[in-house]
Amino acid sequence: MLKNYITRRQLSRVLAAAVAAPIASDLQNAWGQAHYPSRPVRFILPFGAAGVADITSRLAAEKLGEKLGQRFVVENQPGPGGIAAARAVLSQPADGHTVGLVTNGNAISAAIYRALPYDPVKEFATISTIGAFDLVLATNMESELKTLADFLKAARAQPGKLNVGTINVGGTQNLAAELLKASAGVDFQIIPYRGTPDVIVALLRNDVQLLAEFYAPIKPTL
Repeated sequence: MLKNYITRRQLSRVLAAAVAAPIASDLQNAWGQAHYPSRPVRFILPFGAAGVADITSRLAAEKLGEKLGQRFVVENQPGPGGIAAARAVLSQPADGHTVGLVTNGNAISAAIYRALPYDPVKEFATISTIGAFDLVLATNMESELKTLADFLKAARAQPGKLNVGTINVGGTQNLAAELLKASAGVDFQIIPYRGTPDVIVALLRNDVQLLAEFYAPIKPTL
């Protein structure tokens, strides 16, 4: 009996195509324009390249472009709390030709920053959901710390000496590390990086002993 095999990239494209159809409909309904978009659409992300948000958004953008007949151009504007990306979206006309990715980080920002240069509830309109992802903790394969229990034991024995790598402050990964620190009652340093590739390199160099990241972008290194 013959078996049909599908690669991870092929599966990602199939899923992106499935997601793109309802998003395309949501976009057209949101602007009430059957001919939308009339020119290329800027798709602004509050994260750097090669992370889960970037990978997912680029796959979705490709399929949205095919579905709607205009390019969706992904722009990475990483920064604490997603503030830079949010301001970039708000600086453009509200005609649907500049859209932004909203994540847990945007909700977190509203709680951790005393004041934001915009109202995240009143100044943005949610169009559609793209997806949800699993968060993982990982150590270097060559590390003596093989489990979370190993890491916590070492952190208790060396207060403030071990490092946990995450993306920028205010992101979901960063908050997850803070939650681990508070709930476990241990003292370690949380080191924020500009993007996922930087966090992975830091782990491989042993600059950090643990990383908090979504599963998809670190899968190739596991």
